Amino acid sequence: MEHGLKITFLGTGTSQGIPIIGSKHPVCLSKNPKDKRLRVSVMVSWADYNFVIDCGPDFRQQMLTHDVSKLDGILFTHEHADHTAGIDDIRPFFFRQGDIPIYAHERVIHSLKQRFDYIFADENRYPGAPAVTVNTIEKDELFTIGDIQVVPIEAYHNRLQVFGFRIRGFTYLTDVKTVGPTELEKIKGSEVLVVNALREEPHHSHFNLEEALAFVEKVQPKMAYLTHISHLLGFHDEVEKKLPKNVYLAYDGLVMDLG
Repeated sequence: MEHGLKITFLGTGTSQGIPIIGSKHPVCLSKNPKDKRLRVSVMVSWADYNFVIDCGPDFRQQMLTHDVSKLDGILFTHEHADHTAGIDDIRPFFFRQGDIPIYAHERVIHSLKQRFDYIFADENRYPGAPAVTVNTIEKDELFTIGDIQVVPIEAYHNRLQVFGFRIRGFTYLTDVKTVGPTELEKIKGSEVLVVNALREEPHHSHFNLEEALAFVEKVQPKMAYLTHISHLLGFHDEVEKKLPKNVYLAYDGLVMDLG
C-alpha cells in the first residue's frame, strides 16, 4: 500500500530569519504569526518515516514545536550555515536510535566534516557526540529514503551547486538562481513545487519574486509554494493577494497532505 506524503514547513525564512535581530522594519515588527519565519526547512513524512530537508540553526525549536520523536534522516541542499548549523541537535535522536543517516553532495559532506569534526570522528569520540551514516548524492543517480526513491535536482545558487529533491509528486528547491533544461525536465509533472522567492528586487544568488513566478510558469505544477522569504518581500497577507492562481506563500507550520 502506498502511503500519502505529509509535508510540514518547519521554517520558511531566509538566513537571518524574520524578525531580524534588532530590526525596526515593519515586517519584522508584524504581529501576524505568518510573518515570523524560522530558517528554511521542511519535513517529509509517510507511514512511520520522518525525513527532514536541511537542518539549520532553528532545528531544535522546529523539532519541539512539531513534537517530532523519530528522525529517519536529513537531506542537505547545500552547506550554508542556515541549512546545516543545527546538526548537533540530532543528539536526542541519536541517543534513542543510533547513527542518523544524512544525504548530501560530497562537497557538503567535506564541509560538515571540517566544521563538525567530532560528529564524524572514528577514534577518541566524545561520549556525548552524535554520529551519522553518510550517503553521498550524485547528480544523476536516484537514491532511496525509507521505501521511496528520490530524484536529485541540480541547480545553482550563484556559482554554488545545490541540490533540490523530487519525492513522488513533491519537488523542493531552495537557494536557487538557475536551473538547467535537463534538470527542469525532472521537475515537470510535479503536483506541488516549492521554490525560493527572496524579495522583489533582483539578487545575485536567489530567485526574486518575478523569477520564481516565471519558473513556476515553466514547470506548471498543480500548486506552488514560495519559501526562503526575507522581510523585504513584504507582509505575508498582502503579498499573497497579488500572487497568481494556485501560487501561495508558504509559512511556518503549514502542513500539506499529498495523496
